[in-house]
Amino acid sequence: MKEGYKIIDSLQIPSDFSALVDVENLVDRVCENLGVQEDAYGNVLIAVTEAVNNAIQHGNVFKTELTVDVSVGDQPEEFCFNVKDHGKGFDFSNLPDPTAPENLLKENGRGIFLMKSLSDDVEFEEEGSSVSLYFVK
Repeated sequence: MKEGYKIIDSLQIPSDFSALVDVENLVDRVCENLGVQEDAYGNVLIAVTEAVNNAIQHGNVFKTELTVDVSVGDQPEEFCFNVKDHGKGFDFSNLPDPTAPENLLKENGRGIFLMKSLSDDVEFEEEGSSVSLYFVK
């Protein structure tokens, strides 16, 4: 997460898709407290849950003893969700384009594309095991 953000909420969940309800509740609470417009709420929810899905599946490879850590940072003009797993990371600068014709019918490979499309900014750190999603208020 960039400097200057005040952490206003956080959550730690096991690497299990059943814990996504806790993430959804966090997004609901944060968006309500920050006064996020309803039309932007869906973008936040989808981007954050996609980041958590990736952390569970690809980062922690479903190892339920490993956690996914979600924290929320706030500033006057924007807010941020940071999602961190305990995996080895990945090469986030060299991803296949999910809109390329050869990838259109693939079942996977759209998560980061969605996060980048729905957020105002996306920042990867710690070799890809930490992602911050930024949203303008």
